[in-house]
Amino acid sequence: MIRAFRRLLVTLLLFLFIAPITHASGDDEKSSDDSPIDVVGKVVDHHELAVLGMHLPLPRIMLVEGEWYFYSSTESAVGSGEFVKKDGSLVPAGDAQITLDMSITSHLMYVWFGLILTLWLTIAMGRRYKKGIGRKTEPQGWFQNFFEIVFEFVRDDIAKTNIPDKKYKKFVPYLFTVFVSISFMNLFGLLPWGATATADVTVTAVLAAFTFFITQWNGSKDHWEHVFWFPGVPGWMRIILTPIEIIGLFTKPFALAVRLFANMLSGKIMIICILGLIFIFADIFGNIAGIGMSLFAVPLTVALYVLKAFVGILQAYIFTLLSAVFIGMAAEEHAHEEGVEAHA
Repeated sequence: MIRAFRRLLVTLLLFLFIAPITHASGDDEKSSDDSPIDVVGKVVDHHELAVLGMHLPLPRIMLVEGEWYFYSSTESAVGSGEFVKKDGSLVPAGDAQITLDMSITSHLMYVWFGLILTLWLTIAMGRRYKKGIGRKTEPQGWFQNFFEIVFEFVRDDIAKTNIPDKKYKKFVPYLFTVFVSISFMNLFGLLPWGATATADVTVTAVLAAFTFFITQWNGSKDHWEHVFWFPGVPGWMRIILTPIEIIGLFTKPFALAVRLFANMLSGKIMIICILGLIFIFADIFGNIAGIGMSLFAVPLTVALYVLKAFVGILQAYIFTLLSAVFIGMAAEEHAHEEGVEAHA
């Protein structure tokens, strides 16, 4: 009992130190009514990278009416006199409009971190296999064993079971990359100063777009026949079914993007709101009330962190599984049976 209480006390103290880091932010993240916590400001994209309580500015790259502007940070852009801050956004000082904003953001940085870690992991393991470790001998170390478990899981349980046997091997690298990189992006959001890149719909939309183009590019002749022609179906029914099938091509990646985005965003907001209760109670009723609320909020946040880690891996699996299902449906050679029942 005493040991369990000590563990709870250590966890409480740890999160009481972490919570101010999560709460701390720049002046641009504070709401206009000086609210003790700005939930929206925590989940939106930023032009700075928060690391251990420090905020590192990121480059601003913008195309304004045919002319490119490069700045090391938002402050340097404002200091140049060419741009001003308006409602938290950077806009040209004159009447010009930004044609294209290619600035580096925190979400983009975490996308790169996930892809770089995935690339490093794959290259490191590839070098081991070239040396014969794991190929001529047994895998060495927990890291290589864990890599084999993940790779074989994606290959055998996701790719092979959903894509035709003759075609599944060429999609394994893509599916493995998607699973591992999304897992990294999701888990980065568990860091007190980290950002969940997949809680940004533009990130999930790009990931879903890759699946969409790979699916359509590898679609078989039968796939396209069942989209535009429907063998064995009466001509008058094609007028109805063809638009439905075309819309279906786009609703699948749309569902992929929205599902991943909504699940990761909701988890992030939930954790921020529960931790935010500490600051709200401290702001309204005083520091003693804030400490009292922390006795409830911190253990609940610990449980949510564990749940969010599980959901992060689960959502990476669901995205990868559905990508394999969509690719398999498009790459499959259908039997040419007559009638509407065959199409159904």
